Amino acid sequence: MIQSAIQRIRAGVLDENPTFVQVIGLCPTLAVTTSAVNGVGMGLAATAVLMGSNVAVAALRRFIPSEIRIPAFIVLIAGFVTLIQFFVAAYAPALDKSLGIFIPLIVVNCIILARAEAYASKNGVIPSLFDGLGMGLGFTVALVVLGIIREALGAGTVFGIPVMPHAFQPALILILAPGGFLTLGLVMGGINHYKEWKRHHRRATRRDQVDADAEAEQLRHQTACSGCPLPCGMTRPEDDGR
Repeated sequence: MIQSAIQRIRAGVLDENPTFVQVIGLCPTLAVTTSAVNGVGMGLAATAVLMGSNVAVAALRRFIPSEIRIPAFIVLIAGFVTLIQFFVAAYAPALDKSLGIFIPLIVVNCIILARAEAYASKNGVIPSLFDGLGMGLGFTVALVVLGIIREALGAGTVFGIPVMPHAFQPALILILAPGGFLTLGLVMGGINHYKEWKRHHRRATRRDQVDADAEAEQLRHQTACSGCPLPCGMTRPEDDGR
């Protein structure tokens, strides 16, 4: 159980990251990542909704008719989004104002609906809970990474704290709409380049291992032959008789 939970979390954060691997849910990703705080807030809100909706869908999957499953999933998701919106508005009004319409829009976020349809509706409650946690953390990591880059280079701060020298001139375009596309494209390009390099490195390592094994076999053969008085390829009569 623990191993399976770890695998689901790892898949959501790395192997199946909804933003950098599956490239879904880009509307809030591009819109709210003008700062790291927005990224954290949106990511945690989406994570809470993912976990809650996955658990609800997994628990009720046998009672929801297949013909109306999508509307039913949306109603369940909307319930959790409403709770999260009330919570954020009550305890973090500044964040609620900053995120604006994008918290209610979690209802139709394709990441939430995709996990409900593809995973929670086919698996039990506990696996679905960890699937929601993994996907939510992966989404949060992506939002925070993009938010830190855009805020640092576009405003000279990270989480509102100045981090750049006084002579630094912020690139204001990065905290505007085009900056979201530029930052996301550059980060994804860097990730894809790293994956390609890692693939080539593994292939080269395997080739080196094969070559080393071949050299070791050849050396062993030469060492065995060095003590034999017969020309290579010939055998002793007693060996033939055996």
